[in-house]
Amino acid sequence: MTTTLKIDFVSDIACPWCAVGLGALEKALERLDGQVQADLHFQPFELNPHMPPGGQDLGEHLTEKYGSTPEQQAQIRQTIAARGAEVGFEFHPGGRGRVYNTFNAHRLLHWAEGQGAGAQHALKKAFLQAYQGRAECMEDPEVLLAGVAEAGLDVAAAREVLSSDAHTAEVRERQQFYTQAGIRSVPAVIINDRHLISGGQPVEVFEQALRRIASGEVS
Repeated sequence: MTTTLKIDFVSDIACPWCAVGLGALEKALERLDGQVQADLHFQPFELNPHMPPGGQDLGEHLTEKYGSTPEQQAQIRQTIAARGAEVGFEFHPGGRGRVYNTFNAHRLLHWAEGQGAGAQHALKKAFLQAYQGRAECMEDPEVLLAGVAEAGLDVAAAREVLSSDAHTAEVRERQQFYTQAGIRSVPAVIINDRHLISGGQPVEVFEQALRRIASGEVS
């Protein structure tokens, strides 16, 4: 018997560990095919909500935010690249290059949730590939619309979203909800509104947790 689990994937495309976590979750669900079916929703979280237009150099940003050195940053990139390779995600060798505001990406992801089964998932993956895989400028509307096209969605409708304030209030409301629920870092994967898996965990961690929840071993 297949058990359907509601999965809220709270994340930001600016977060490389979110690409790792999503890849691991996908592989875990593949392993549990026939046992677990995911009702998957991507929820917004901004790592840098006050990032101004033009963004900031990645190395400078990481030094300011975390106090890390260029050597430490290079080591972390190697670690993340290795973890990404394990789940089939290839990161840009030099990192993202710059850090950008991602609010418009979140607005489009919210819009995509209403565009049919799998649409939001496809757009999330397209945006992660653009930002984390190709180091593209994610505040550029044309880059975002290219991701919409890659996901097979309506580019004209997405352009209308970007040229308006559509879905702004809804995204802000969801962000506030998860912040008030205690989410401070991402990815945060919430199963059936009650079980939290934090961070870009290995495939085995997701697989074990999903299996236990689906079987009722964890209520």
